[in-house]
Amino acid sequence: MENDLTFVAPEGVYSVTDEHKPNPAQLTAVSAGPSLYPTRVSSIVVKFPASKQGGSQAFASLLGGGNKDGKKDSKAPKDKDKDDAASLSSSDTPDESEPQPPSSQEHANNSGSGQPEQPTIFSTTSSATGKKKNNARPKHSIRTTSSTFITRIQTAEGLSRTLGGKQGDVNFLFFNMAKTFSWVEAGSKAKEPLSRITFSQHPTCHDVNISTASSERLDVIIGFASGDLVWLDPITSRYGRLNKQGCISSSPCTSVRWVPASSTLFLVSHADGTVVIYDKEREDGAFAPHDPFAPPPEINGSNSEDGGSQKEWDPRDNIFVSMPPWHPGSSGGTLNGQNSKDKTAKNPVSHWRVCSRSVVDFVFSPDVKYVAAISDDGCLRVIDALAEQLVDCYASYFGALSTVAWSPDGRFILTGGQDDLLTIVSPWEQRVVARCQGHSSFVSAVAFDDLRCDGRTYRFGSVGEDNKLILWDFSSGSLHRPKFQATHHHRMSMSSTLSLSFRRDRSAPYLPGADSSNNPLPRYHPAPSRNEIAVVQPVLVKQLDGDLLSSLQFLPRSILTSTKSGHIKLWVRPLALKSKSKGNRISDISDIA
Repeated sequence: MENDLTFVAPEGVYSVTDEHKPNPAQLTAVSAGPSLYPTRVSSIVVKFPASKQGGSQAFASLLGGGNKDGKKDSKAPKDKDKDDAASLSSSDTPDESEPQPPSSQEHANNSGSGQPEQPTIFSTTSSATGKKKNNARPKHSIRTTSSTFITRIQTAEGLSRTLGGKQGDVNFLFFNMAKTFSWVEAGSKAKEPLSRITFSQHPTCHDVNISTASSERLDVIIGFASGDLVWLDPITSRYGRLNKQGCISSSPCTSVRWVPASSTLFLVSHADGTVVIYDKEREDGAFAPHDPFAPPPEINGSNSEDGGSQKEWDPRDNIFVSMPPWHPGSSGGTLNGQNSKDKTAKNPVSHWRVCSRSVVDFVFSPDVKYVAAISDDGCLRVIDALAEQLVDCYASYFGALSTVAWSPDGRFILTGGQDDLLTIVSPWEQRVVARCQGHSSFVSAVAFDDLRCDGRTYRFGSVGEDNKLILWDFSSGSLHRPKFQATHHHRMSMSSTLSLSFRRDRSAPYLPGADSSNNPLPRYHPAPSRNEIAVVQPVLVKQLDGDLLSSLQFLPRSILTSTKSGHIKLWVRPLALKSKSKGNRISDISDIA
């Protein structure tokens, strides 16, 4: 029964119902371009109103816990074509009009700590009036721009009428291919994209903001090999540029993620080992990050508290944070060669140097308090995003890590890379709990299946450069614990560690795994020997033909796979699974045994 378009899993038959293939001209462009920038795909479901009287409906964040404000954006244009036609010719140089102050941000609350709330990167300074302003839209029209950064735009005929006639849930896909960025509708009979934009630089990564998505607007951030960033609304064909010409970081963008439930904040990782936090509504500021090996900057007329001495920076033990003067945690004195009394909010919001090699990818924990980042140095780093500090660092057996995912309940982190293995890490127990053997070449993408993760059993998938699509199942109870070793495995539970991290003085160093006697345990965890941990075997291995696989996503009704050259397939789920509820989820740390 199996062929190139079907495979049989324990729960039923998956079959391809939709494909998007690059045309010959695009394949030529892809083969002529650098192989460092494979196709990446983003998917989002947008709810269109049943009637025009109903207005647009903002839908809840898929990543959990966010702004559920149902207010309609009064500035949303009713006729996109008229709006674009009326736009004046503009370049991507900021307008001469006075820039708008940044809006206040939603952020994860530090509940139960008993301490006054501290400013974080997720709680930016409010405007002078103290009022929230409506979410801004990009300033410039793509159709009339004179910028040389955008070389061409192709839009489907009657796009406004097409979108206006849609009802219910519509699944949109965004993907890069060579120097183009395309927007298509999954399952549509029309194989031409809704829009395709050609740039002078290679798009390398992108992300769609789930919390602001509606039938009238989509906020998309695109990162480029030049370090530039484009904030795009494809519905209105408008855009804005950040980090223009690499003024903040000229290193290639490797991954970009919106902060879940935030309408303006997003994080970008770079090939120089940094992660930069941006606000889409801010202008670029003059900023020079600190060198981690340079003497500490002068603050309040004096050097650091230890008399100017500074330990050599160890990327396996901490991250190096450069705070611009407008950073929420910045105080008086001279910082980055600027007078910190100037608190005009600009980009970047903050700057993290994570390691000396490329940061390949990163993901947020479901509670948005932590970031799991992987890099070319073969390390998985768990970073406290609120405190901007490293929590733990886990090493691969060998080689770089290439992909990372966080389980829907936040209990496990999954990685894959050049050691041909998948690794399951429990951040709560601060240890590697299992390895997964099945690939015969580099692992290129991993993902958890939300519909088959209930807090006890977990389904995840992986694709690799061996062109295998593999599905895996495991239960948390089947993962045996290693024998007690005081040096490496005596750790307090992660929930207690997290409580300590939120109660601590932010000026004091964070000691991960510190017990009541304040004896620190190391942040760095070398790869354990293979006989110390459980081994998970695959439940299905599907060999696919064609180009090397690069992307994998589990959608509500299908599985999405993509090759490096942009051949996208949607494998429809078995009928019994499409109507299955997501089940109970562990939503609080105390729920984890």
